[in-house]
Order: sequence, then structure tokens, then C-alpha cells
Amino acid sequence: MTSSGYTNQIFLFVGSGLVFGALLLAISLLVQKVFSVAQKRSSISQENYECGVQQLGETNIQFDIKYYSFALLFIVFDVEFVFLLPWALYLANNNLTFLSQLFFLLEALIFVLILSLGLLYAWKKRALEWD
Repeated sequence: MTSSGYTNQIFLFVGSGLVFGALLLAISLLVQKVFSVAQKRSSISQENYECGVQQLGETNIQFDIKYYSFALLFIVFDVEFVFLLPWALYLANNNLTFLSQLFFLLEALIFVLILSLGLLYAWKKRALEWD
């Protein structure tokens, strides 16, 4: 087949996917319109409900960005362990030449160095402090 034949097949595939998606969306909206039940909105139905406890004050509170950044740092260093553990197990269980072992070690040290620089940056920006 020529390249234009493949191009036509790709356009046909993408076009039919878009048409099929739009058709499903239209059917979904139509079924929702036909079978939906009209509900009256009252102030009681708009309130938050949590285990029968009445709300005190505003329910929309803003969280400090420090919690979010601390959680992201935790995930980054947790993922570091996930990457280093298979590397260490592979290195320990295979008979590799000295040059291959040196390459693996250098590769891991570069990875840990990059993450250490990220930790140093977060420390300098005071992302790890709670006050």
C-alpha cells in the first residue's frame, strides 16, 4: 500500500472515532433529558452533610501550599527507592564484568546526585519547614 493509502486509513479511523464519540455524547444527553427528574433546590439540600454534625462556619477552607509541596517531595523520594531497589537486585544477582558494574554504579550515583540536588534546592527554599 502506498503512503497515501495509509493516510486515508488514518483519517478514516480518526474521523469515525470522532463521529462515534459525538454520537454517544448526543445519545447520553438525550437520555438524560428524557428520563431526568426535576428537583427543587433548597438551602437545606445545598448544605454539606457529614455524619449528622452541623457545620460551624465556612466549609471552603484553603490549605497551605506547604502540605502539598511536602507530599510531593515525599512521593519523589519514595519513587527513588522504587527505582533503586530493582537496580541493586539486578547488580547483586548477575555476574557482570568490572566495567559493567562500574557503569551501573556511576549511573546510580548520578541518579542519586540529581535527587540530592533537588533536596538541597527544596531545603534552601525552606519547603521542609513547618513554621
